[in-house]
Amino acid sequence: MKSSIDRKALVTRHNPVIHALDPLSPLSVGNSEIAYTVDLTGMQSFPNDYTFPLGTQSQWGWHSSGNPDKHQLEELRLKEYETYGRKVGYETDPEGQEEVFHWLRQNPHRLQLGRVGLVIRAEDGKRIAIADVQDAKQTLDMWSGTITSRFRVEGLAVQVITCCHPHSDQIGIQIDSPLLAQGRLCIEIAFPDPEPVSRNWGKCMAVEWGRDETHETKVADVSSGKAVFERTMDSDGYRMDVKWSDSAELSRGAKHSFSLTPSALTETFSFTFGFVRTGGEIEMLPADAIQVESSLHWEAFWNDGGVIELAESQDARALELERRIVLSQFLTAIHCAGSLPPQETGLLYNSWFGKFHLEMHWWHAAHFAQWGRIGLLKKSLDWYRRILPVAEKLARSQGYEGARWPKMVGPEGRQSPSPIGALLIWQQPHPIDLAELCYQAEPTRETLDWLKDVVMESARFMASFAVWDADRKAYVLGPPVIPAQENHRGEDSINPTFELEYWRHGLEIALKWRERLGMPTEALWERIRDGLAPLPVGEEGVYMAHERCPDTYTKMNIDHPSMLGALGILPGKAVDHDVMRATLNKVVTEWKWDTSWGWDFPMSAMTAARLGDGNRAVDLLLMNATKNTYLPNGHNYQRDNLLAYLPGNGGLLAAVALMACGWQDGPDTHAPGFPSDGTWTVRCEGLHQRL
Repeated sequence: MKSSIDRKALVTRHNPVIHALDPLSPLSVGNSEIAYTVDLTGMQSFPNDYTFPLGTQSQWGWHSSGNPDKHQLEELRLKEYETYGRKVGYETDPEGQEEVFHWLRQNPHRLQLGRVGLVIRAEDGKRIAIADVQDAKQTLDMWSGTITSRFRVEGLAVQVITCCHPHSDQIGIQIDSPLLAQGRLCIEIAFPDPEPVSRNWGKCMAVEWGRDETHETKVADVSSGKAVFERTMDSDGYRMDVKWSDSAELSRGAKHSFSLTPSALTETFSFTFGFVRTGGEIEMLPADAIQVESSLHWEAFWNDGGVIELAESQDARALELERRIVLSQFLTAIHCAGSLPPQETGLLYNSWFGKFHLEMHWWHAAHFAQWGRIGLLKKSLDWYRRILPVAEKLARSQGYEGARWPKMVGPEGRQSPSPIGALLIWQQPHPIDLAELCYQAEPTRETLDWLKDVVMESARFMASFAVWDADRKAYVLGPPVIPAQENHRGEDSINPTFELEYWRHGLEIALKWRERLGMPTEALWERIRDGLAPLPVGEEGVYMAHERCPDTYTKMNIDHPSMLGALGILPGKAVDHDVMRATLNKVVTEWKWDTSWGWDFPMSAMTAARLGDGNRAVDLLLMNATKNTYLPNGHNYQRDNLLAYLPGNGGLLAAVALMACGWQDGPDTHAPGFPSDGTWTVRCEGLHQRL
């Protein structure tokens, strides 16, 4: 059926256009398995002029210092926590075992695969600086997935077209300029040190170029129109293939740096570079073929799935919200829809050593279901099936049943030691909720069989973790537990509001799955679902962060106002709407929003929407706060050491879909989460409701 919305016009009116150096807003092309981030030239020519690292990262490119088995979690001395009559050990204390503790946090770490940029020389032979790039106009065409960069150097025009193959880890580049014929332009290929620069997660985004001895680069093959580079670091390795259109000369500079110089007399040069694990193969395509594939892919992407148009609204903020929505769809498609859960900075650069945080997986990917793109969610869910034995081992080591999902983790599934992360639990129901989204989109036996074990073992741990308190005649969560609002002590926290409601929600879904599968019910799960402690309400009639936190809105009104998630992220069957309304009012007026994170704003907007307050939902979604900043390239800025935060983008998409399409058993009105006063015109199609 033909769309009633001009999707191409909607998307392309928000194409980022860059006219000058913006150190915080480089542009990227990618396919969710690899991404290449570029400067104003359409390549990585001036990396030192950008605050934002210019990287090339993949889902498969990881490295462990020494070897992957250098250290194991079993080597750590665990800190024991009193847990209802028994001691349970957690990987939370680095003291006296710093080397092992930090190695396990840092390894494996994601690789920057290589830097590919231009070297442009002035007429006098000197290498130009970015200040010499004049009359720049760089456009990311999201409809085709290509970046076109036009500029002049000493009056001579340069055009670079950059694109990524949608299904292969290769980037296509086409260059047009008279500078080529004058021998003043060449391509530089360089490979960085694979080791993290710092133990500090906030400094690990930097890339080290000065330690040549930690890695090796061999030119394995140079023949007519192609070159193969073999990379080795400890027991890890990968390969880079380069293929070009016309004659060119490859020469070596520094130990890990190479120049590819096109022959004179040509004003057009195109080449492709791709990456693959050692031992793998990649079929290199010419740049023009990659452009065609990219255009076909992105046109299909935008024509499929959901769409929201706000441009006809009277509210002056509508066009900015529409811009954020469109850019967030593009960014999450290239960074959050791969074969692994994404790191919080996607495939841009390393945060937390490139590892992904499973409590953030929902924020990265749940929205794909709401936007009718369930296939993009399904790609990362299979990882849970692969690491299920590791999660089961973690649960058993602590005396629990089922599978306990780690917090900060690499592709091998091993928990990373942390004073906070090891005590978090709100990632535990995520796979259950995400599996239910898959079933809602594809209600088949195949879906149930595919994720059955993940759902059942996740729920089995949840039931095992809950403890019956005979005095209060209720099941309780913790201690030890650290809520989603991470600034609480694990040994002091009990019954966090959001986690209690998420436990109910997750167990209820798991019980439904048993019924759908024809399995007998689990009476214990039913008892826990129905017998969990009530959500903790303070003296002022508002929900607290957890049961022992009466100062939630005085001393502890920082970080995530996670109690709001019990109604918004979740349908909130145990939530008292009047209490939650008072809670939202309290959070809006008394929370220190400068300490919040990018997903807190859409989380709060979802709460307002479910409470029927569309005006507040929009206000929260567009609050003027530093961590609610969306840069010209669409990324959600947080602070100087976290320049992009994709949970914010994903949360935005989840919130606006809920506001526009509604939720199951919600009001039967159009756009129930937007203001109903006539100031907003919400046109949407192809969206799906959440529970």
